[in-house]
Amino acid sequence: MSLTRRKFARALLGSGAALAAPALLAAARKPKAREAAYYEKLGGGKVVCRLCPRECRVVSGSRGSCGVRENRGGTYYTLVYGQPCSVHVDPIEKKPLFHYLPGSQALSLATAGCNFSCCFCQNWEISQRLPEEVETVDLPAATAVRLARQRGCRVVAHTYNEPVVFYEYVRDCAELGREAGVPSVMISNGYIRKEPMRELCRRLGAVKIDLKAFSETFYREQCGGALKPVLETLLTVRAEKTWLEVVVLLIPGLNDSAREVESMCRWLARELGPDVPLHFSRFSPTYRLKNLPPTPPATLMAARRIALDAGIRFCYVGNLLSDAENTACPSCGRVLLRRMMYSVANEGLQDGRCRFCGATIPGVFS
Repeated sequence: MSLTRRKFARALLGSGAALAAPALLAAARKPKAREAAYYEKLGGGKVVCRLCPRECRVVSGSRGSCGVRENRGGTYYTLVYGQPCSVHVDPIEKKPLFHYLPGSQALSLATAGCNFSCCFCQNWEISQRLPEEVETVDLPAATAVRLARQRGCRVVAHTYNEPVVFYEYVRDCAELGREAGVPSVMISNGYIRKEPMRELCRRLGAVKIDLKAFSETFYREQCGGALKPVLETLLTVRAEKTWLEVVVLLIPGLNDSAREVESMCRWLARELGPDVPLHFSRFSPTYRLKNLPPTPPATLMAARRIALDAGIRFCYVGNLLSDAENTACPSCGRVLLRRMMYSVANEGLQDGRCRFCGATIPGVFS
């Protein structure tokens, strides 16, 4: 069974931050369907999906590799539109976005499904499930935006699983939210084709891309994807002038070599510019990678030094308590935003500038 409206209303009135939690269903149910965007009819009841680089060719009665888009008689449907299985209020810093409305709260939405199969996924309980296997609530885009305002959230965040697979829901939330003054942000693996990404950028307030590694081998073996399309997405978001931040989860022995980190940082500084914030996050054993240890703090700090040496002006370390969470002025070095976990203290940022020396700090701060 799915969450009833009464249960959902009770959850909204509760004192906790979680509004609805994911749960596996005991029995399968038939998901709601809505015609998908970005696909072509091939004849003979077949379709080809043009949303992500997989470009799945799907016969009638089957689904794409994401598991949430289904061909029914030659028409392609999304099965997760307006059907989140996880609804929470989070600090924007948890995404993490450090230069986009710091200190604000985000209404965070997720559905089932993903177009990657990362063996280190922290949210595999929903990302690697079919829509029938998770408990959901009926939350249309307009209701989501209204709920965000009611809960004092300045942002709607599409996160936890991969927003590309619930593209139509993201697009409508972003459009309606922009009109209502509640922008949407997308927390993504970046595995999406150029045109749908460009369409989203015209509606979104910010995008955070998880750059899994700087190796095609890693993407193929650990994620079931490819690196090149993700790099193209980074270039697209930057070209569209949508606020962008990048996160790299450093996994011991897999993507944390100094050579790979240096190549990545030099590419990011050269192609995206020095002002796109970069976050290195600490890995914790999970899902199918429980045999590896957590990332040593020294590895994270060494990666940060490499990034700064490569010309990246704002580099952070996540999942580790340290001064590397703070935002400092690159001109005078004074701390402007001091962070402790998800709390933020403004010590010197004023109207997007350093209060001490007047330097402009890139970001969206109001």
